[in-house]
Amino acid sequence: MFEVTRYEGRRRMRGTAVLTVLLAVYALLIVFLYPSIAESSVDFDEYVESLPPAFQEGFVGSANFSTVEGFLSIEMYQFLWLLLLGLYVAYSGGALVAGDVETGQLDMLLATPISRSRVVVEKYLSLLVPVLGVNLVTPFVVYVGLLAIDETIDPVSLFALHLLSIPYLLMCAGVGLLLSVRLDRADIAQRGGIGAVFGLFLLDTVSTDTDFEWLGALSPTRYFSPVDILSEGTYDVAGALLLLAGAIACVGVSVLLFERRDI
Repeated sequence: MFEVTRYEGRRRMRGTAVLTVLLAVYALLIVFLYPSIAESSVDFDEYVESLPPAFQEGFVGSANFSTVEGFLSIEMYQFLWLLLLGLYVAYSGGALVAGDVETGQLDMLLATPISRSRVVVEKYLSLLVPVLGVNLVTPFVVYVGLLAIDETIDPVSLFALHLLSIPYLLMCAGVGLLLSVRLDRADIAQRGGIGAVFGLFLLDTVSTDTDFEWLGALSPTRYFSPVDILSEGTYDVAGALLLLAGAIACVGVSVLLFERRDI
C-alpha cells in the first residue's frame, strides 16, 4: 500500500528541501528587519489606513504593524503563507494527474493492478511532503530568530498558526487536483489552480463589508486568518475542520470524475 505516495513523495523531497530553506531564509530576514522597523519614527498605522480598503482587508486586517505579532502577520503570513504558499500547492496539485496523462506515464501505471481511485488519492497524499515539511521547520526558525533579537511571541499561537494552515493548504491542493483530473495538459491545470485560488482570495477580500459578503464563504481564506491567530490568539478550529472536510470532498469528487473519464 501507498507505493505511489512513497514514490511521488521521494520525488518531492528535493523541491521541499529547497522550498523550506527559502522560506526559512525569508522568515529570518523578516525577523531581523523588525527591530529597525520598531525603532523608526514612521507611523505605519497611518500608512496602513491610507491603503485601499480591499488591500487592508486582504493583507492587514486587524493587525498592529508596530507589534512583532502584527509585523509577522502582515509581512510574512498573510502574504507568504496565506496567498503564495496556497498558490504553490494549488499549482502542484494541478500536475498530479494531468502531468502523467500528458506524458503517457499514467497509461503504464494503470496497466498495473492498481485502481484509478488509489492513484488519485495516493498522488494527492504525496503533497503532504511539502505541506508538512515547511510547517515543521519554519515555526522553529521564526521562534529562534525572535529569541536572537530579544523579542518574544506566544509559542502556542505561532505553532497553532502552522498547524491550522495545514487544512487550508490541503484545501488549496484539492482545488488543483479537481482541475488535474479534468484536463489533459498539466500547464493549463496548474494555471487554473493558481487562478482559482487567487480568484477565491479576491472574492473573499472585495466582498467583505458588502451586501455580497456571503460570497466570501466560498473562499478557503475565509476560514484561515494568520492575523487572528498570531495577533489576537483566536483559533478558528471549526474553520480548520471545515477546510479539512472540503479537502476530503475535493479528493472524493476528483476520484469520481477520474473513474468516469476516458484517457
